[in-house]
Formats: sequence, C-alpha cells, structure tokens
Amino acid sequence: MKIDLTDTTSSKINKALVQGRRAIGTPAVGMVLTLVIVTDEENAYDALKAANEASREHPSRTLVVIKRVSRSPRDRAKARLDAEVRVGTAAGTGETVILRLYGEVINHAQSVVLPLLLPDAPVVVWWAANAPLDPANDPLGALAQRRVTDTYAAEHPVQELSARAEAYTPGDTDLSWTRITPWRSMLAAALDQVECEVTSVEVEGEEFNPSVELLGMWLADRLGVPVKRSVSAGPGLTGVKMETNCGPIKLGRSDGSLASLSIEGQPDRAVALKRRDTAELIAEELRRLDPDDTYASALKFGVDRLGEHGGAQKNAEKEKPEVEADKPAAAKKPASSSAAKKAASK
Repeated sequence: MKIDLTDTTSSKINKALVQGRRAIGTPAVGMVLTLVIVTDEENAYDALKAANEASREHPSRTLVVIKRVSRSPRDRAKARLDAEVRVGTAAGTGETVILRLYGEVINHAQSVVLPLLLPDAPVVVWWAANAPLDPANDPLGALAQRRVTDTYAAEHPVQELSARAEAYTPGDTDLSWTRITPWRSMLAAALDQVECEVTSVEVEGEEFNPSVELLGMWLADRLGVPVKRSVSAGPGLTGVKMETNCGPIKLGRSDGSLASLSIEGQPDRAVALKRRDTAELIAEELRRLDPDDTYASALKFGVDRLGEHGGAQKNAEKEKPEVEADKPAAAKKPASSSAAKKAASK
C-alpha cells in the first residue's frame, strides 16, 4: 500500500502510517529499529532496494531522506516536504517513508526525521551518497547509535580514510570495512591451522579501493609486520600473501567469487569468497549496533604507515617502555597467528 502526501508535515506522515497499518490489518508495530537513509535521487532506488532486502532479517522503519536542490532562488526560499508512505508488501517486512525535502527545510532534516523515529528503538543512519566527513557531528548522525558510510563512494576513497580516522567516534563504521569481513575470517582461520611466525604481508587489489587499504591496515595493526600494497586489475581484493617462518600462506581470488587458499605443507583448497551486494553488507551492519573497536584500531593505524617495519608492535614499545622492560623474556614474542585470530570477529 502506498500513500502520497504533498506539502505535508511529520504529524500527517505519522497519521498516514497508522492509517496504512490498519488498512492492511496489522496495527501492531513489530519493528526492531529505525534505519535512516540519506541519499539523492540518483542512488535512492538502489539504496531502498538494499534496505528492503535487509529488512527480511531486521524488520525496521526505513526513512529515506532525499534533499532536492531547487532551481530558482524563489523555490529555494520556500520550504516544502513531500512524502510517500509504504506499508505491507511495498515496504518489505517493515515500513518505509520516502521524504523529499525542498528549500530551507533541507538544512533542518533532523527536525523532520525526529518525530518519525520508533520510540525506544535503536537508530541507524546510512549515507548512501555524499556522506559528511564527521558523521557523529552531523545533525542526522547525532540521532543515531550507529552511523554507516561508504568511502568507496567518495571522490577520493583512499584519502577519505584519513579524514574518517581523524573524525572517528564510537559507533561509526564503513561498508568498505564490512566488505572484507570474509577475508579477515578466512585469514584468521588459515593462521589458526599453523604455528608460524608472520614476518611480512602483501595485499593485492585494484587501485583506489579503500577495502584493500583497510585490510592492509588491519594486518599491519594486528600482526605488527610490514605490509606491502600491490595494484591489480581487480575486481576488488584479489590476493593476500603472508610470509612466515614455515612458508608462505596465500589467499587469492581473481574472479570475484571463488578463492584459492594455499598453505605450505597442505593441499590447495578452493573457498567461497564472493563479492557481496549492498543488502548483505547492510544486514551485517545491523546485526551489531555496539562500537566496532577492531575497525577503529585499523582505521587509526593510518594509510600512510603501510609498509612500516614493526607496525603496531613498534608503537606499543614506544608507549609502554617500562612495562616491556619489566616483562620476562618468555613473555616477549614476535607477531604470531594468535593476534589475527582474536581480531577476526567484529
């Protein structure tokens, strides 16, 4: 069921939601969170489609905020709010409200969204396009417990990672980080099968892909070894090679779906490592709404430090020299597989 409202208010939208639920025979609200999508007209369809698919796992009220740029000065001075309310099969397993903001109301989107939030339920804001550099201080971001951006959609993706690190606030996350969850799990599982000392890592992927950089930063941060960044034709991440004192460990994926895992002394094996669509990424992010400390640590490691010798281990020695000096010799050991095992889960 769809209800179109022109030049409306948040109060009328709430009434339309109640009317729609009664019309389809489901007056009770069974949603677990509010998902606010900030996008433009170009990306609205794909973002809403992904949210509807993710709602099968996380029934939610989805608010799509589209800021429309008026053509003339007269139109820009006039505030207007149009809305499209969707309930039932047209909105997945939850409710959807598409909000189109015109004129001065564009600068006060939070005032439109606030009355439409589900009471006593978490709020997640996802910028499908044009994410702010500091999501936590954005008026809409301030309403949320979880703020989702995507550096891959930025004009300068790799440089954007540095800005994200400077402005990081607990609750921030990035779909570029979510994309590498299967890679992190697979690499940690591979290290779990051997008792070897990792000495260096090489990460290979297409140029200007922030997921490749984040994986390298995670490995450098957790293992404390130099990480080399290599460029390939893609798609996305194509390979990781870890040099150990027991021989190399290689995880390669050339076609975007099936990868090959090679460990010294073991037969090569094929593993499923397909590139996931946006709906799967959003569904994963909605499973946990607490701060992702592993992402924060990897992000703050810094893109410009990839390849440094010692990595995080070197920093730890600088920060706590007296603690390291007091430790017995047996407690000081180089980077090993256990560091990555603990970091694989978010």
